[in-house]
Amino acid sequence: MNKEQVIRVTGMTCAACAKAVERVTKKLEGVESASVNIATEKLNIKYDSTKSTYEDIKSAIEKAGYGVLEEVKAKEVIIPIGGMTCAACAKAVERVVKKLDGIENVSVNMATEKATINYNPSKVRLSEIKMAIEKAGYKALEIENKSSVDEDKLRKEKEIKTLWTKFIISAIFAIPLFYIAMGPMLKPPFPTLPIPEIIDPMMYPMNFALVQIFLTIPIVIAGYKFYTSGTKAILNKSPNMDSLIAMGTSAAVLYSFYAAYRISIGQFEAVENMYFETAGIIIALVLLGKSLEAVSKGRTSEAIKKLMGLVPKTAIIIKDDKEIEILIEEVEVGDIILVKPGSKIPVDGEVTEGHTAVDESMLTGESIPVEKNKGDKVIGASINKNGSIKFKATKVGSDTALSQIIKLVEDAQGSKAPIAQMADIVSGYFVPIVFAIATLSGLAWYFSGESVVFSLTIFIAVLVIACPCALGLATPTAIMVGTGKGAEYGVLIKGGEALESAHKINTIVFDKTGTITEGKPEVTDIVVTEVVDKNTLLKIAASAEKGSEHPLGEAIVKAGEKENLPILKVDKFKAIPGHGIEVEIENSLILLGNRKLMLDRSVALENLQNESDRLAEEGKTPMYIAIDNKLAGIIAVADVVKESSAKAIQKLHEMGIEVAMITGDNKKTASAIAKQVGIDRVLAEVLPQDKANEVKKLQSEGKKVAMVGDGINDAPALAQADIGIAIGSGTDVAMESADIVLMRSDLMDVPTAIKLSKSTIRNIKQNLFWAFGYNVIGIPIAAGVLYMFGGPQLNPIFAAAAMALSSVSVLANALRLRGFKPYK
Repeated sequence: MNKEQVIRVTGMTCAACAKAVERVTKKLEGVESASVNIATEKLNIKYDSTKSTYEDIKSAIEKAGYGVLEEVKAKEVIIPIGGMTCAACAKAVERVVKKLDGIENVSVNMATEKATINYNPSKVRLSEIKMAIEKAGYKALEIENKSSVDEDKLRKEKEIKTLWTKFIISAIFAIPLFYIAMGPMLKPPFPTLPIPEIIDPMMYPMNFALVQIFLTIPIVIAGYKFYTSGTKAILNKSPNMDSLIAMGTSAAVLYSFYAAYRISIGQFEAVENMYFETAGIIIALVLLGKSLEAVSKGRTSEAIKKLMGLVPKTAIIIKDDKEIEILIEEVEVGDIILVKPGSKIPVDGEVTEGHTAVDESMLTGESIPVEKNKGDKVIGASINKNGSIKFKATKVGSDTALSQIIKLVEDAQGSKAPIAQMADIVSGYFVPIVFAIATLSGLAWYFSGESVVFSLTIFIAVLVIACPCALGLATPTAIMVGTGKGAEYGVLIKGGEALESAHKINTIVFDKTGTITEGKPEVTDIVVTEVVDKNTLLKIAASAEKGSEHPLGEAIVKAGEKENLPILKVDKFKAIPGHGIEVEIENSLILLGNRKLMLDRSVALENLQNESDRLAEEGKTPMYIAIDNKLAGIIAVADVVKESSAKAIQKLHEMGIEVAMITGDNKKTASAIAKQVGIDRVLAEVLPQDKANEVKKLQSEGKKVAMVGDGINDAPALAQADIGIAIGSGTDVAMESADIVLMRSDLMDVPTAIKLSKSTIRNIKQNLFWAFGYNVIGIPIAAGVLYMFGGPQLNPIFAAAAMALSSVSVLANALRLRGFKPYK
């Protein structure tokens, strides 16, 4: 059996080495050819695997003094990370994992709290990756099963509950602490708050200090994670937000203990230098912020949870004429499944018996139930409305449409948009810079003549107000909500990059057949010459097209079947891409195709040229038929334009986007259809292999191009375009090549996808503006810039409140995207 293989060869240094490898491998039995590329260090070898094996080739290369590098495919793993609190934590995890040998790529998403890692399993083990994460001071949680949505939900709920509990405990002690500490300090116009005489600072300063210590300790215990996580991060030279909180509150508590010590030795004036309430309130406020943040983050991934929750738990299969209910995991391809009215369809399949209407809205966003009869495809998780059907399972487990959608959405939510790179870079340097600013500000004020208390207040305020959380959450939360919202309406965006690029599109190219049109053409006209009559022409054409898969060919075959015409035996069949077909029937050479094919074969068209032009101007596709190089007639085929096409193109024009159409049809037919729907630019008579080149030409004009298509021949153009958009009813290849997949065949989803991109990017920019702006304004105020010019000094308590608010405001803004509505 012939086999072609590419083998990586090591140890080659020059062309002579390459020749030596070629020589030794060519000597092996069954080797047809061996070619070595010295630049890539790869051997391309063709051989008969029944005569020589891969091991024989490897052995021959090694005997010649060279090595063979085993090609190991990179594996991808998604590890949930516990203990991260801000963008600096995410950068720290990325940094320690990247240092490991064999890591190809690592991306930590702060919003999902997951690390997506591509690694070479021959160089690094998963346990080593987890160990590196643990050493950095974070927790590598159990890798989730894709279907274990319930476990993930429970973990999130437990985390929220724990944070709320900690906040409530801290608040119970922080409120009386604040009352006791600040009550006697208030000056007019504020009234002095009464406190029990036994803890009056003027009469019993030591009691006053001890009560505050007693109230502060439970608060510090509730916020112990800030100290453990923050200290570990400092020791690992990657300080994070917890480090800032830990440093700021520790400074306040330690200085307050020092003041309490001074009181105990009789220096009662130190009663004014205690900062226990500052540390307590800061911890309580940050815990409140973290609790609200956890709740908001849980809401960002609701779309994926909804999708996962759609999967039914069981299926009824027919075995030996009996109905057996089994778990969905046990369903195998080929099983016959019974679905009763009102039940969910468990997996993807094809109807074998019965008819019904199926609600597919949860996957496509289309509210009208779809009629299903024998031979129609059904999608897992859709709802059977009013009839019992039996269907054969064709895709199960991770291969089902729903599983693929879930994976697409998960991958998109875990990806980073290019706009996030700036925030990532800033976050990486942010905490050390804040440390430096806090220290320098405190020292500067101290050396300018201010007291230690004042300088310490400045130091704490700067540490506490700085918030890398907001920076880290700005992009991923918006992407999560945006992609989730898209999935809800049947618009699947494959990643952050696609989401960001889509809003820059200024030209959209639509494929014609199956995209602008329904893709279900019908024969409309038959024009003949004196060579044959209409029925004979249709019989010959239908027989010739029987082996073709082209939609126009299928229309001719259906027209022949409708007239009950017999199918003639085809002796030879040859498809000529972009031109037509050449067949042999009853010793006659039949050519069926476009004008180009006839001209290439020197078939005279004069007799029917005017007829052809008339049909083309009516938006029909004229297909010429020649018998033994003599024109026999024309069969015209028309494809109905989709209802939504004109409306979608009008909407794109309103958005300032130029619209082009690409087709293999002749210019007149293409222009007629373009006129119907309002297309700006027509690219006609384009061969399938040239579609990508046409996209490239538009890009060379400086345009940002999106390509919308549904067929295999659209895949190269979809890949070439800045954004490839595949119609969901199209082929798997087209969907694989695309950046955006539209689950419905409604072209209104194209402007919806652009609108969603614009909304999400606008939201990200708003988030980044507020996150950066907050820090740019907040840090100088905390450092005492306003005080320098006679303004107020920022109390660390207000700094903590502002810091907690910044993260929550960014998340709240991202959640506004949940109100996104598609075009209709």
